Amino acid sequence: MGQALLAYMAIVSIVLLIMMGMDKSKAKKHEWRIAERTLFTLAIAGGAVGGVLGMYLFRHKTRHNSFAFGFPLLAAIQIFIIVQIW
Repeated sequence: MGQALLAYMAIVSIVLLIMMGMDKSKAKKHEWRIAERTLFTLAIAGGAVGGVLGMYLFRHKTRHNSFAFGFPLLAAIQIFIIVQIW
């Protein structure tokens, strides 16, 4: 159970990391952006660690309080759950 959950969260984190990079690229080009709701949905669904990495790797959404505090809080909760299950 623990390995499957860890694999799931790793995949969702990678997807969110990629989406954060894509959204930053689109922002620079003034193109249609990925909805913040979509990014938060993926973070809540288990990808918060990837979201935090994406925020700081791409310097994206770091000034938005909901992201700056929400993603790390979700990541901490998700890591805690993984540790408890493992």
